[in-house]
Amino acid sequence: MSKITTINPATYEELETYDLMSEAEAFERVEASHQAFLEWRKLSHKERAPYLNKIADKLRENADELAALMTRETGKLLKDGHTEVEICAAIFEYTAKMGPEALADEERTHGENGKRGVVSYQPIGVIYSIQPWNFPIYQPVRVLAANLMAGNGCVLKHASICTGSGLRLRELCIEAGLPEDLFQVVLIDHDTSDKLIAHPKVRGVTMTGSDGAGRHIGAEASKALKKTVLELGSNDAYLVLEDADIETAVKFSVMGRLYNNGETCVSAKRFIVTDKVYDAFVDAFVAEMKKISMGDPTDDNNQLGPLSSKDQFDTVKDQVEESVSKGAKILCGGEAPDRTGAFYPATVLADLKPGMPAYDDEIFGPVASIIRAKDDEDAMRIANESRYGLGGGIFSKDEDRALKLARDHFDTGMIRINSFGAADPNMPFGGVKDSGYGREHGGFGMKEFVNTKAIFLP
Repeated sequence: MSKITTINPATYEELETYDLMSEAEAFERVEASHQAFLEWRKLSHKERAPYLNKIADKLRENADELAALMTRETGKLLKDGHTEVEICAAIFEYTAKMGPEALADEERTHGENGKRGVVSYQPIGVIYSIQPWNFPIYQPVRVLAANLMAGNGCVLKHASICTGSGLRLRELCIEAGLPEDLFQVVLIDHDTSDKLIAHPKVRGVTMTGSDGAGRHIGAEASKALKKTVLELGSNDAYLVLEDADIETAVKFSVMGRLYNNGETCVSAKRFIVTDKVYDAFVDAFVAEMKKISMGDPTDDNNQLGPLSSKDQFDTVKDQVEESVSKGAKILCGGEAPDRTGAFYPATVLADLKPGMPAYDDEIFGPVASIIRAKDDEDAMRIANESRYGLGGGIFSKDEDRALKLARDHFDTGMIRINSFGAADPNMPFGGVKDSGYGREHGGFGMKEFVNTKAIFLP
């Protein structure tokens, strides 16, 4: 493959064709980012902050264009694209505001006599960012904002299907005044990407994607002794406890399963429902999922657009069919319409058991897995049996008890109580187990790729 062609998944219309870079060209981008980093690192955190605020302004100025571009490339609802641009602007502003304090030198003491010590968070160089297609602007931005504030350079390898979004993001950063070479975008194949990981000027690697891809990239980086942050897949469990408010649970379960066409790592995917409220929840949930309007993602009346590509459509279809062949029951959906585009309907599966994709794996599309639990304790056990541990949720009228369950027992990085949401600039984002390691947002991402330097004074 020497070229990338982007395709609108709603129409299968070809959008743009791009030439892949050679290994030499990709290495040139890394070298250029490193040279720009040598100057950028000289700025104080407060001096970097205005650049980030100007990028936020530039994103908002171009929100309509960016949202339309993301919809064309990935099929996301146009209104979700606008939300994504605003989240990105907020991340840049949060980082500009909080970064100088979060990364400031810390005064410590050392030795028996309490001599002066200083802990300094210093930039390390070029960070290689490998990002997926489901949030074409947000995924690169959460790495870029944190590392620009820390003083690092950044080289992005975006998913091929949203190549235009990655390139446009870089253009807008330059228009906002960011030094031209500091943030680079490379259009490369997987073999060249592995060589980039090993490049001596690349000092850290961060990747969002599947756990399989994470294993490969983590292994390549570890061979070169490069630190990684990996944000990988999940099959997030939302627990409907015996005292759950069913109306609240259904409202946020539908939202949580269908947000971004169901293509979100922290989507609500497995709904673990206690016996006591099982029938009431399932009846109401299925009724709402049946009402979902699917179609043109630019039409605000539609609640569900296409999946991001024909490949993604085939993957979801195969996972549902395999689950059904092993005994899963379709409560609604499950059959793709006879129309052009990667459209897959809102689907609910029940009677699930281990060994089915809908029980064990991540379905990256609008397919909900219903799993019956005997009681609250059983629901928590089933949730934690997963090899994944990114997010999850608890529906319960007893918030204090839900908080205790979330804090002490839920084996994931993020838990929502009686609500659903994807990301917040002020809260850490990341998971455990096969969902990866490291944290972004909440100030934590700014310290992932820095040299935490201990300075001992006499």
